[in-house]
Amino acid sequence: MDRRDFSKQSLLLGLGVLPGSAKGAKGKTANQPGNYYKEPPKNLPVRKFDVVVAGAGTAGVVAALAAAHQGAKTMLIEWKGYPGGTVTEGGTALHSFYNLWKAFPGVKKTQVVRGIAQQIIDRLLKVGGTSGHAEMSEGYNYDSVCTAIDTEMYKLVTFEMLVEAGVLVCVNTLLTGAIMQGSRIKGVITESRSGREAIYAKSFVDCTAYGDLAAYAGADYREPNDYAVCNSIGVGNVSMDKYYEFLKSHDAIYQQAEGRRSEKDGQIVRLQGRTVSLPDGFRRQATKIGMSTVTTTVRDNYFMFIKLNLKMPVSPTNRDEVAKAELELRKRQAKAIELFRKFVPGCEKAFIARTSPRLNIRRGRLITCDYDISHEDVIEGRHFDDDVMAYGFHDSAPRYQIKNGGTYGIPYRAMRVAGIDNLLAAGMMITSDHRAHMSTRNTVCCMGQGQAAGTAAALCARKNCGSRELRYTDLRKTLENDGVYFET
Repeated sequence: MDRRDFSKQSLLLGLGVLPGSAKGAKGKTANQPGNYYKEPPKNLPVRKFDVVVAGAGTAGVVAALAAAHQGAKTMLIEWKGYPGGTVTEGGTALHSFYNLWKAFPGVKKTQVVRGIAQQIIDRLLKVGGTSGHAEMSEGYNYDSVCTAIDTEMYKLVTFEMLVEAGVLVCVNTLLTGAIMQGSRIKGVITESRSGREAIYAKSFVDCTAYGDLAAYAGADYREPNDYAVCNSIGVGNVSMDKYYEFLKSHDAIYQQAEGRRSEKDGQIVRLQGRTVSLPDGFRRQATKIGMSTVTTTVRDNYFMFIKLNLKMPVSPTNRDEVAKAELELRKRQAKAIELFRKFVPGCEKAFIARTSPRLNIRRGRLITCDYDISHEDVIEGRHFDDDVMAYGFHDSAPRYQIKNGGTYGIPYRAMRVAGIDNLLAAGMMITSDHRAHMSTRNTVCCMGQGQAAGTAAALCARKNCGSRELRYTDLRKTLENDGVYFET
């Protein structure tokens, strides 16, 4: 289905003439001609908000918190039963709150992402749900710190923070369409076991990772399919210290960080091995199943993330191909456990303790915005006259690093969805160049984007203006007051 067909069907859905209505619709439905079913129209109940955030993942949680902190009546829509997204299911740690100072002697250590993202870490520290910002002792040309988290505590803590902030958190709820009024979104259609509803709002933020809301609204997008998908697992009955000894015995340690683990400081919380240095049987099988040797933990007997990657032949928006990928990834998970049991001391009784409810992506739809951040913008450390945050991590380091251990800026216009008056995008849907995207898609960058987008959406709702009409000086001042760090 191309973009025009998708948008057309989305419009019909908003009018109640595509599949998806709750029970109670009346009218003759049988024996309709052709390959389509015409759903009888029905009146949907309407709810009204200032800001609607679609997707309670890495960016969405922070966007909703930011909007609510500005006094906006905020609704957060999430298809799962909890918030978290890639932070809890797809990654290995949060990258990165700091600049890459350790790789550049003499460069000042600076926490460049603060604000709401740091507030979440502060809450996790109180309940033993994070390693804290643990400095890397090996592999610090990749990242200077590792901020490992307990996935389940993250879900709980962020859920509590959202409710405390007054956000209406609508979990177990699907976003199924957009109601358009010219180039402006008037509302969205949701579906849950309570039925279908029309949700009206003044401002909208797409944090779905797949760009669902933007696509429903008719925004321009493409699907580059330029990343592998994955399903990371949590592994129990293991030992981080013995995994360290295994890697060290083969002179294979590439990354290492020490932080807080099981309420004790100075413990190993991150390890990654050089696969090429490991036993041949381990290396060949790990490569075959797309398994990375990197893991993090905040528990003594637990690997929080073991990642299994799979490159799909088509975009992960293709339902039927995703079904095949889901099965293959779960087969790979089982093989990964066999591999640890066979080769790694201390892991003889390892088992899968956690999986994600579905595969995770690094990019689905790439949404066209008013500005496209370039590779040169990132590595040259460029800042803009409408910066909403600073960031200093690149997932392709040491091949690509921000110049001199510095930062670059995310401009506000890079989150304004082209052609839509009141829609912002935050997270992995922006930035077309794969090299630049290897920075902007990372978790802590998405969190910072979320605070900027949620704040902007709330200000637009308060001022009753579109996203392009919002004065940057008002946005900048508000972000600074809320703890956001700016390089310039």
